[in-house]
Amino acid sequence: MSWFYLILAIILEVSGTTSMKLSQGFTKILPSILIFILYGLSLGSLTLALKKIDVGMAYAVWSGLGTALIATVGILWFKEPASALKIISLGVIIVGVIGLHFSGGIH
Repeated sequence: MSWFYLILAIILEVSGTTSMKLSQGFTKILPSILIFILYGLSLGSLTLALKKIDVGMAYAVWSGLGTALIATVGILWFKEPASALKIISLGVIIVGVIGLHFSGGIH
């Protein structure tokens, strides 16, 4: 169940960051409110994940995959530029997170 909470925390964090972009500097009310709700739920879910997953592992997965996913959202949804270096760097983040997973961060 801890991995479910961690994945949920990542999805909520990416949604909160997407809401930041959509809020246009807090000028749009609904996305502005969603930022705080989604980040609060994300941190709550991350806290539940920490019951069984080591904090270093959980935070690395949360921040690493969150970064990779929001960069992908930026490229696909917000039409941000996608260079070869950006794509390779996202791959390196994902490989790093997989490496941490196999290093044994569950107790």
